[in-house]
Amino acid sequence: SLVYQDGTKQKRERKKTVSFSSMPTEKKISGASDCINAMVEGSELKKIRSNSRVYHRYFLLDADMQSLRWEPSKKDSEKAKIDIKSIKEVRTGKNTDIFRSNGIYDQISEDCAFSIIYGENYESLDLVANSADVANIWVTGLRYLISYGKHTLDMIESTQDNMRTSWLSQMFSESDVENLGHIPLCNAVQFIKDLNPGLKNNKIELKFKELHRSKEKTGTEVTKEEFIEVFHELCTRPEIYFLLVQFSSNKEFLDTKDLMMFLEAEQGMAHVTEEISLEIIQKYEPAKEGQEKGCLSIDGFTNYLTSPDCHIFDPEHKKVCQDMKQPLSHYFINSSHNTYLIEDQFRGPSDITGYIRALKMGCRSVELDVWDGPDNEPVIYTGHTMTSQIVFRSVIDIINKYAFIASEYPLILCLENHCSIKQQKVMVQHMKKILGDKLHTQSPNIEESYLPSPESLKGKILIKAKKLSSNCSGLEGDVTDEDEGAEMSQRVGKEAVEQQNLMTGKRFQLCKELSELVSICKSVQFKEFQVSFQLQKYWEVCSFNEVLASKYANENPGDFVNYNKRFLARVFPSPMRIDSSNMNPQDFWKCGCQIVAMNFQTPGLMMDLNIGWFRQNGNCGYVLRPAIMREEVSFFSANTKDTVPGVSPQLLHIKIISGQNFPKPKGSGAKGDVVDPYVYVEIHGIPADCAEQRTKTMHQNGDNPIFDESFEFQINLPELAMVRFVVLDDDYIGDEFIGQYTIPFECLQTGYRHIPLQSLTGEMLTHASLFVHVAITNRRGGGKPHKRGLSVRKGKKSREYASMRTLWIKTIDEVFKNALQPIRDATDLRENMQNAVVSFKELCGLSPVANLMQCILAVSTRLVGPDSTPLVVLNLNDQYPTMELQGIVPEVLKKIVTAYDMV
Repeated sequence: SLVYQDGTKQKRERKKTVSFSSMPTEKKISGASDCINAMVEGSELKKIRSNSRVYHRYFLLDADMQSLRWEPSKKDSEKAKIDIKSIKEVRTGKNTDIFRSNGIYDQISEDCAFSIIYGENYESLDLVANSADVANIWVTGLRYLISYGKHTLDMIESTQDNMRTSWLSQMFSESDVENLGHIPLCNAVQFIKDLNPGLKNNKIELKFKELHRSKEKTGTEVTKEEFIEVFHELCTRPEIYFLLVQFSSNKEFLDTKDLMMFLEAEQGMAHVTEEISLEIIQKYEPAKEGQEKGCLSIDGFTNYLTSPDCHIFDPEHKKVCQDMKQPLSHYFINSSHNTYLIEDQFRGPSDITGYIRALKMGCRSVELDVWDGPDNEPVIYTGHTMTSQIVFRSVIDIINKYAFIASEYPLILCLENHCSIKQQKVMVQHMKKILGDKLHTQSPNIEESYLPSPESLKGKILIKAKKLSSNCSGLEGDVTDEDEGAEMSQRVGKEAVEQQNLMTGKRFQLCKELSELVSICKSVQFKEFQVSFQLQKYWEVCSFNEVLASKYANENPGDFVNYNKRFLARVFPSPMRIDSSNMNPQDFWKCGCQIVAMNFQTPGLMMDLNIGWFRQNGNCGYVLRPAIMREEVSFFSANTKDTVPGVSPQLLHIKIISGQNFPKPKGSGAKGDVVDPYVYVEIHGIPADCAEQRTKTMHQNGDNPIFDESFEFQINLPELAMVRFVVLDDDYIGDEFIGQYTIPFECLQTGYRHIPLQSLTGEMLTHASLFVHVAITNRRGGGKPHKRGLSVRKGKKSREYASMRTLWIKTIDEVFKNALQPIRDATDLRENMQNAVVSFKELCGLSPVANLMQCILAVSTRLVGPDSTPLVVLNLNDQYPTMELQGIVPEVLKKIVTAYDMV
C-alpha cells in the first residue's frame, strides 16, 4: 500500500539520498564560452564499452581546440584522442547500440549519458558524466566546436550576448540619470529584483558585495560592468540555456525558424508559422534589437518558458470542453459534505462562509442538515454533536446569491430534514420565496430511462431529499429517516451493511409541500444491486456510507459501475471521522460514484485530488465519466491489476529538471532559512495505475535546485488518472511539506513546462515552480535487447488480442463473432507499425520518448555529404513522404532509410 505525503508528518519507507552537485558553486554556466573553458580544464567521465565494462577516464579539450583527449590510456597520447573534425554527431542519452546492449543499462542515468559519433565508420565513444550539468557542458561545447572549429571562441565573442549586453546597458543608462557611470547598490538590487521577482534581496546584495570584495573595492556604488556580471550570474538558468542551444543551431539566440522547430518538435504545437514565432518573440523578448530582428535571447526564452503559454495545464480545459448533454448519472459531480462546517464535524463552528467557499470553488452538491430552531426558524448544524448553529433562511439566501457564480450547471441541495411539520413549512416558504424559478420541481418523465442532462438543467437547483409515495393523499405522511449524524454515536459493527441499516426502522413525518419540491433526486434506501436493477427508478438516489461503499467497491466492482450508469450514488465520509478527515475520492470514482462528498474545510492530499480532478472541464463542477463507464454493453471492473480491455495504455515520461524559489516550510524554524528539497511524482487512478517515484535531495538549495531526473509510468486508464507533484523538505525529524500541484492526466501538455506550486491550503506560492519535461507515448521502448524483445517487438505469439464476452443472446453473439478477425488484423497492423517506429527511433539515435518530427530533425544533418550534396532526398509527391538514396552512402544511412520505409 502506498502512503502519500499530504502535509502531515507521516513517514515513508525510503532511503535518504544525498546529491552533491558537481558544478563549481562560484561559477554558473551562462554561455558557450563557459562550456569551452570547463572542457579545457577537463572532467572525469565514465567510458562505457560493450560487455558492461566501464573505465574512469579524465577527458579534456586541447588548448588549441582541435582534439579531445583522455588519460590514462594504454594507447600512446597521439591515439588516445579524437579530432574534432572527425566528429559527425554528439548524441544525448543512452541511444547507441553499445549503451542499449550494456548489462548496466538500467543503472545509467539517461540525463548523464552522451555519445560522440565519429570517423567514416560512425564509431561511438559512449560516456557518462557525474551529473546532467557536466553532460550538458560537454554536449553544448562539442556541438559548437563541430560547427565553428578553431574559430569557435572568436565567433562566441563576436556575438556573445550582444543583445543581452546592449539591453542591460540601455537599462543601466536609463537608471544612471546623471551619467555618473555608476548607480547606488540599493538601486542595482531593486533593478535586478524587478527583472527577476523570485530572487531574494539579500541574495542579490550578497552577490554584489562578493564581487566588490574579490576586486578589493571599497564603497557600494555599482558600475555597468558589475551590474551586467551579477545579472548574468543570478538571472541565467543553465538548464534553459542548454535547452536554447539544442535548437539554436549553435547560436546564443533563437531565430524565428529555430523557435518554430522548438514549438513543433518539443511543445507539440500544430500549424506553427514564422508569424506565430515572431509574435512570441515580440511578446517575450526584452531587448528591442531582438524584437526588431526576430531573435529570442536567453532572457526572452526564459520569459516565454515561465509564462502561462508554457503552463503544464492545457488551456483547452480551462473552459467547458466536454459534452454536457449526457444524462446526469454520466458525470462526476463536485460535492461537499457538511458544507456548513469550517472545522471538524464534532465540535467545530458552523458558518455561512463554508457555503460561499464551496460554491466559489465550483461545488455542485452542498449539504443542509436542518433541525427545528428557536422562534419557528429552522437551523443548520450537525445533530447529536456540539457544533454551532446557523439559520436556514440565511443559508438559502447565500445559496441564491452564489449558486451560479462559478458554474451555470445544476446545483443539488442535499437536505437532511429533521424538522417538525411546522418548521418544514417554514423551510418550503423560504426556498420558494428566495429561490423561486431556480427550483426544479417538474415531475420526472416515466417514459424516459435516464436523468436529464446538465445542459438541460442549466441555472436550476435540485432538491435531494425524502419524498412521499405517490399513493399518499394527505397533507403529510411518514417516511424513513435518513440521519448520518446519528451514526456518530453508533459503534462500527462487524458488517458495514448493518451499520448503514441501523437507522432504517426510524420514521418521521414529512409535509406534502416539502415533498413536492423534490423532483429527480428522491432519496431512497439501498437494498442490493439486483433489487435496484429491477425496481429502482432513474430519479431515485441512494446514499452510501463510505464503509459500505468501500465494501461494494471491493466485492462488487462490476455491479457498482453498472448501477451508476443509470442511478446517482452519493458517498459520504464515515461518521467516525470526527476530525473531518477526507476519504480518497478515487476509491469511489473508479466505480462510477458521481457524488463523493468531501470535507472542503480539511486540506491535504484528498482535497488536492478533488480540486485537481474538477479542473478538467472549466471547473464547472461536472466531469464526464470515461466511455467504458457509460456504455450500456461495456464491462469494467475498477480493481483490474492490468490493462483495461478496449483502452490503449499510455506511457507517461516525466523529467523533473529544476525548481525555482521554494519557500521555507511553515513552522520549520530549526533549520533557519535552509531548504533541502526533493520531489515526489505520484500517480493516482485505478489500482493498476497507482505509483510514485522521488528525486534525490538537493541539499541547501531552495532557490534553483537542478534535479535532472527522469521517471516513467504506465497509465492503463488515462481518463481516470491524475498526476500529483509534491515538493518536500528533507528533514530527519519529519519531512516538511513545501508545495504541490495536482493535474488530471488528460490535461497535461507535453514538452517543456513550468508547474506553479500551491500551498497546503490551495493558495498559489508566489514565484515557486517546478520545471519539467513531459512526453506521452503509447508503448514501452528502449532498454536491453532481451527486455525490449518482450516489451517492444511483440511477436504474434505474445500479442494480446481483444476477446469478446459471450452474452448468450444468439443474434448479438453471431454479429460480434464476425468482428474478431478484423480486430486481430488491426492489432497486428498497429503492433507492426509501432515496432517499426521503435527501430527507426533507435537508428536515429533517439530515445523511445521522441516523436517522428524529432527523428527527421536528428537525421537531417546526416543526409548531406561533405560537399553539401544531398545523400538522401525526400520525395513529397506520394501519399506519404519517401526517402530516396542518392549514389553511394554509408551503411548506417541505408539502415535508417530501410527503417523509415518500414514505418
